[in-house]
Amino acid sequence: MSNSSAGTLPSTDRTDVTARLREALLAASFTADGLLDLLGAPAYAALARSETVPALRATRGDTPLETLVRLFLLQQPVPHARVTDVLPVDACVEAGWLLRTGGDELAATVDVRPYGGPEGEDWFIVSDLGCAVGGAGGVSGRGGTADAEVVLGVGGASTTLAGITVRTPVAAALDLGTGSGIQALHAARHATRVTATDVNPRALHITALTLALSGAPAADLRQGSLFEPIRDDESYDLIVSNPPFVISPGARLTYRDGGMGGDDLCRTLVQQSGERLNEGGFAQFLANWQHVEGEDWQDRLRSWVPRGCDAWIVQREVQDVTQYAELWLRDAGDHRGGSADYQARYDAWLDEFEERKVRAVGFGWIAMRRTDAAEPSITVEEWPHPVEQPLGDTVRAHFDRVDYLRAHDDASLLAGHFTLAAEVVQEQVGLPGAEDPEHVVLRQNRGMRRATRVDTVGAGFAGVCDGTLSAGRILDAIAQLVGEDPVALRDRTPAQIRLLVEQGFLEPARPRGA
Repeated sequence: MSNSSAGTLPSTDRTDVTARLREALLAASFTADGLLDLLGAPAYAALARSETVPALRATRGDTPLETLVRLFLLQQPVPHARVTDVLPVDACVEAGWLLRTGGDELAATVDVRPYGGPEGEDWFIVSDLGCAVGGAGGVSGRGGTADAEVVLGVGGASTTLAGITVRTPVAAALDLGTGSGIQALHAARHATRVTATDVNPRALHITALTLALSGAPAADLRQGSLFEPIRDDESYDLIVSNPPFVISPGARLTYRDGGMGGDDLCRTLVQQSGERLNEGGFAQFLANWQHVEGEDWQDRLRSWVPRGCDAWIVQREVQDVTQYAELWLRDAGDHRGGSADYQARYDAWLDEFEERKVRAVGFGWIAMRRTDAAEPSITVEEWPHPVEQPLGDTVRAHFDRVDYLRAHDDASLLAGHFTLAAEVVQEQVGLPGAEDPEHVVLRQNRGMRRATRVDTVGAGFAGVCDGTLSAGRILDAIAQLVGEDPVALRDRTPAQIRLLVEQGFLEPARPRGA
């Protein structure tokens, strides 16, 4: 057993009980789909906002599923007689999953949240009490003060990282800062060996529970910060991390505060990951970064990328320092305390930012791939618009296109064949009734859902790309149609073709019949 101020955890040794508990949960349809069917969409969505009243109203009956939802998700004591009909009570109490309370009732010692895997798997994410519903919001619901070692359940950040991760079969995967184990759980589907680390021993214990209760293989669990638990001779095909990236004064909360100054933890994580990647391996992280007065934020991030790695960095959101401080003060429940304490902590955040000349904080994704290319590619961009998850295939395709463009000069590009990506539409923008549009926009309805402006030649070129003709022959035909010199058109168009390939509007294709 493991103890902390957050309470006693179930045993990781009683695998027989864990297996029986899993069978009982599945038999009662305590799954992601079963939960949605029981609660309905509004109450289900309310849980993600840490609002439990709709779910409490929807579980006032006595069915097995209602009993389990109240017990493991809503933290409600349930009469012993009701639980006996659903779970192996004595075994669950002995193994530490349940606790007898006053009045002949039973309570859960941890939260268990049903979670649907990418192929319809029925998984369960274990977390500390108060943390399965609404992510960090559940912590503040524990009375306004969060235990320093509390382990959160599933939140938006963890599902975002799971969605953008490249899911090709690999020999070895590493989850740094595993928390409740969701990234390790996903990795176990396509990695022969999974290593999961965390500075918090409680998180490692909970990760073991998550994997076991989900029916997944056990991971190699190691305690320590960043790459400290990894031996010098170890390397990986995939490294993922949803690190404690919050830029804060001090390290009050293990699950979010890295304990290093500014964005140093994220920078260190990125810089040290390169030497741990096998050739062709991916490293993917969520991160925060500072926007410092007098410094270009994109240059700041480019400096993080280690030698020998291609990188694609996407800034998804930017907050000024006041918004950022308020967000994380609310996350910890500090806004629920006395006004003097709240003001003092708010001041501490702003003092920290002022000292470092930080004007805003960016949030986004960092994806890297180990390469032997002489000139690695580093793309840093801002894309705050909606995207279509999962994006793992989109991330992999980005780096495939990097390889293609790096290997093709303008002459070979014009000799190449291309097809228009699926679900790309064209929009013409101009005044009503005008003979010609002011400009043409190509828009993706899948993946990153990009939009890019092209001229009429670019739009016409993209529209006829079906893999039949080479790019050069298509341009020659367009030149004849518009009365332009074909040599001049061939000279000025490759840059536009490169952009359309780089952003995924055009895909390299084998010539038909080849």
